[in-house]
Amino acid sequence: MTISGVIDTPKTSTVASAASTVAKDSVAADQDKFMKLLVTQLKNQDPLNPMDNAAMTSQLAQLSTVTGINKVNATLESLRTDQASAQSLTATNLIGKGVLVAGKGIELSSSTDSSGKTTSSSVFGVDLASAAQSVTISIQDGSGATVRTLSLKSSDVGTYPITWDGKTDAGGKAADGNYTFTVKAVSGGKTLSDATALQLASVASVSTGSGGVKLNTSLGQFTMSQVKEVL
Repeated sequence: MTISGVIDTPKTSTVASAASTVAKDSVAADQDKFMKLLVTQLKNQDPLNPMDNAAMTSQLAQLSTVTGINKVNATLESLRTDQASAQSLTATNLIGKGVLVAGKGIELSSSTDSSGKTTSSSVFGVDLASAAQSVTISIQDGSGATVRTLSLKSSDVGTYPITWDGKTDAGGKAADGNYTFTVKAVSGGKTLSDATALQLASVASVSTGSGGVKLNTSLGQFTMSQVKEVL
């Protein structure tokens, strides 16, 4: 199901209610089976050697344990369903916004303000799983040539949105279009392997299904956990 703006909450509530009913029925069915077995055992016991109180108490304790576990499972399933519904509602708030996800693409575009001044801009990012003493970002054009080098210093763990105004290392202006970039993070003289390049994607809609909540973007589908930052 693809969502353009509003989640079908009544339907979601119905699904959650149905799941809860099935879980309760399962607990009741287990209790019924256990009691039937116990009653059958009592009916067929040796009258000269009946079940003692300790044995019966032990079996009733087992019933209580099984029932408790089933109730916990039912509660967890209900919480999982509620969490999925909440995540769906949260995801709809991202429609029309930009998100940073793993990727190495940059789209440079120009805009003109009311005074007639034209400026270029692009947004991308870097995610650092470890603190770095220096981070070098190299932007390449379609031929693979480096047109601009940017740097960050003493960066802690976290996600860093970065803007590029289109200026090149040679002092000129890069043409509008698509570029790629690489990230090199260094700490203690060693290159870190957990620095991730992030590119900007625009969220168009939200899909829900057996695979969970998915964001449909200009770059494809992404889960909520794959979004590093919302812009």
